[in-house]
Formats: sequence, structure tokens, C-alpha cells
Amino acid sequence: MTPEPDILVVGGGLGGVAAALAACRAGRSVVMTEETDWIGGQLTAQAVPPDEHPWVEQFGTTAAYRRLRESIRAYYRQWYPMRSEAIALTALNPGAGRVSKLCHEPRVAVAVLEAMLAADRAAGRLTVLTEHRPVSAEADGDTVRAVTVEDLRDGGRRTFTARYVIDATETGELLELAGVEHATGAEARSEYGEPHAPHIADPLNQQGMTVCFALSHHEGENHTIDRPRMYDFWRSYRPAFWPGPLLGFLAPDPRTLEPVSRTFVPNPAGDPLAVSADQSADAGDKELFGFRRVLARGLHRPGAFDSDITLVNWPLNDYWLKPLVGAGERAAAEAVAEARQLSLSVLYWLQTEAPREDGGTGFPGLRLRPDVTGTADGLAKSPYVREARRIKAVTTVTEHDVSIDLVGPYGSTRHRDSVGVGNYRIDLHPSTGGDNYIDVGSVPFEIPLGALVPRRVRNLLPAGKNIGTTHITNGCYRLHPVEWNIGEAAGALAAHCLGEGVEPHQVQAEEKGFEAFAAVLDRAGVQRHWPDVRGY
Repeated sequence: MTPEPDILVVGGGLGGVAAALAACRAGRSVVMTEETDWIGGQLTAQAVPPDEHPWVEQFGTTAAYRRLRESIRAYYRQWYPMRSEAIALTALNPGAGRVSKLCHEPRVAVAVLEAMLAADRAAGRLTVLTEHRPVSAEADGDTVRAVTVEDLRDGGRRTFTARYVIDATETGELLELAGVEHATGAEARSEYGEPHAPHIADPLNQQGMTVCFALSHHEGENHTIDRPRMYDFWRSYRPAFWPGPLLGFLAPDPRTLEPVSRTFVPNPAGDPLAVSADQSADAGDKELFGFRRVLARGLHRPGAFDSDITLVNWPLNDYWLKPLVGAGERAAAEAVAEARQLSLSVLYWLQTEAPREDGGTGFPGLRLRPDVTGTADGLAKSPYVREARRIKAVTTVTEHDVSIDLVGPYGSTRHRDSVGVGNYRIDLHPSTGGDNYIDVGSVPFEIPLGALVPRRVRNLLPAGKNIGTTHITNGCYRLHPVEWNIGEAAGALAAHCLGEGVEPHQVQAEEKGFEAFAAVLDRAGVQRHWPDVRGY
């Protein structure tokens, strides 16, 4: 039996892994659970290449996150038959996709994350329980006393009584199980005065999720799947705010909402070394195959691969008919099932009906890649979840803190208790409440410790999309490097509190207490403030 840990991390996504690493770095014992059989969350099990800010190669992340990125590059240089020109690139983009400067296959990230945890597992500081999910929690007043997890393989249950519990689940499940005050969906505009919030609160108005999948293309072959059960529904579905059928290449531009045609050209010509992945200069999202390409055969020796590989996370397969949280387990299961049917329907439409540049229809040579996603059916292990339950926090980040229209190009809220930084547009996808894209320019922002501290509960910390943001600001705090930073800060905070005999509320509220914790983060290479570059 695993001894009772100092810290229980529930959820093995990027925030959970970062939390576990930080706590182990401080010498604490940790148990980390994960619902799938892959750690890494949105980077791996959800099959989403990292969404990052344009300066990620220079600054604006933690040292541990930089190690993750560079280790992914090193994996390709070591084990793939890359051209010498690609190997020599300091800023190698393995997939030459345009969404990120580091597009890569999910399995590579799994291998690297496992390697990052290996020493702590060997030392006995860390136990990782995959295919385990939380089913209940016991709270005594303002303290979470115990969490019970279920083994999804045999139904067995175990209860842990860690002194600190970190909720790194994708939907903030522990907040509900432990009775921690939280919000879901959209707040009313009157609550925080956010210009883009709706006039009436709607807890079930949540960003759509996406079930991603991987494709390669093999001209002259036929890999057409069976007609999906819900294909007729999705083939005829036309949202009121959409310029045409959802299964089509015409979709709104997220920033202007004007109808824009996407193009789809499998295995696009051109040298992938010439691809520039800088969304601040060019969104790059109008050519679908190349946008989230994770393997570019042109980066490798001739004949090594007969196709590129791309990940499908497009306007076509965003699902928003039913909410994922707050409507009960049955509704959530139905939502996931329908989202999976949508993605299969997108694939079938691509294979049989999609218009080609040569005037024909259908790409039967598109091959679903279960080997890339690690599943039997070829779909990602879990949906890409954009919005979770959010703690009622000591500090709530609102649109007034980050919107460039509200703070100006050189503004932003500077937090005394900053534990990290991030940058991304306020990027909300169509929602279950019928909203179209909400895409708002933002400024580089800080992560206040107060957003990680629940107003009441003393020993539970969030480590992902469940921090104290709003429905609106979640849209820029939900991406890969910010989730990692949040998790790293949460793990370090729990360990610091155990070592110093203090509580998170004290660390956040007391100047000397925060200074001591900030020194811990500084030594670990956590960048807590953006550089002031005005005048340069």
C-alpha cells in the first residue's frame, strides 16, 4: 500500500504534473492520480499542441516549463531521422505547424513528462496512479480531510488523507465533491462590470469542448470509416450564428466574426523549415491541415515518412450543444458522446463530401491515426475542455485586469502577490449559451496568488482552469504554459506551507509571508513579472 502522502494531486494534466514536480522538489511526498492512462492533459490525452505567447522562446514561462519544451525538441533530435538542417535549429518546430512554435506528437510529450517524473518516482517521493478518478471527498469545516478515488480498471477504491489537496482535474471536480464554493459558466455583467459578460448570469453557458483526432493522408488509398450514427444530424446542422452548415469550410473569423473560407490541402507543398509560427503576425488558422501539423515529413530524411500528420481541432468539430459541468453526470456523458460523434462526422465528411481544389469531392486517403492518440478508435483519450468550475477566490481576475481596450497597450494589473505570468488573447469559443466567438485583445498579465486561494477552505488549492477567473478571463488563463505555471505555484505553495507551518491565506495576505514564498519561486526560476520594455 502507498503511504499517506503529504500532498494529494488529483489530476495528471500539465497543472498536476507541475504541481507534483514542485512539491517533490521541496522534498514532500506526493500521490498524483489521473483519469486516463496518459499524464499531460491537454498536451497529450486531449491532443492539443501548446498555445503559447509570441515571446515564449525568450521569456514569459517558468524554468521547468522551458525544460519541458527543450526536452521535447531533444527527443526529436535524438530519435527521429531528421535532416541535419532541422536538427541544427535552436528553435526546432518538430511538426512545422502554425499554431505553435513547438507542434509535436502527443506521445512525445508523454515520454518527456514521464522522464521528468522518473527520479522522484524512483526515490519513492512520488506515486502516480493512472486510470483513477475522484468519486467523493470528506470535508470537516474549512478543511478537506479525505478524498476517495476509484480505479477505472477494476472498480477498487482508495481513500487518501493528505494534509494538502490540489485539484488539477480538467473540470474542477474536487470543488464540487468537497463543497468548495465555486462558479460555473457566465457571470452577469453586474457582478464585475465586464463589458463582454452577458446581462444575465448563466451557469450552464460554457465554452464548447472539442474531441480532437489525428490524420495522415495517403493518396490513392481508401481509409473511409463507417458512416457515423449521428452523421445525418451533423451534416444538416446549421447554427444560427454560423454562415453555413457546420460541416463546411466556411466559418466565422474568431476576431471579426466575418465569414471566411478555410482551405484544406493534405500534405501541403513547400519546405516546412520556412514555416513561421507567430500568431501575433499571422493567425495561420485558415489553412486547416498545416495549422496543427505535428509531424512534417519534409523535416526528415527522404522516405522516412509517407505523410505529414495533423491534429484536427477546428471550428468544424467544436461542440456546444450541451454543457459539460453543472447539469449532472448523465448530461455530461451525453455531451461527450455527441462531441465524439461530431468529430467522427467531420472525418467522414472530409473523406466523402468535402470539396477539393481540383473540383472533386472527398479525401478517402485520409487515415485516422489511433497510434498517435493512443486509443482504439483514433479519437483523443478525452475531450479538450476549455472551461471548468472556478473557485470563489480571494482575488478574482476580471476583464478590467487584462483587456487591452480597458487597460491600454502598456497597462495591466500588477499584483503584489504575483506567482507567474502569461499572455494570450481572451479567446472564447462558441458556447452552450448560443454565443459566437468572443475574441478580445489582452495584455501580458500576471497570476495573482489570491486567485489560487479559496475564500474559505484552508487546504485545497487549484492547479488549472479552476482558479479565480471569470467566464471571460478564463479565455486567456486556460492555455498550456499558464496552466503549468499555476500548477507549479500550487505545488510549491502546499510544500512551503507544510515546511513553514503556515496556511495559504497567511502567505497571500501577509507581506513578509509572501516575500518568503516569492523567494522560493524565484529560486525555482518562476518569472513573476513581465519585463518593462516600453521605449525599446
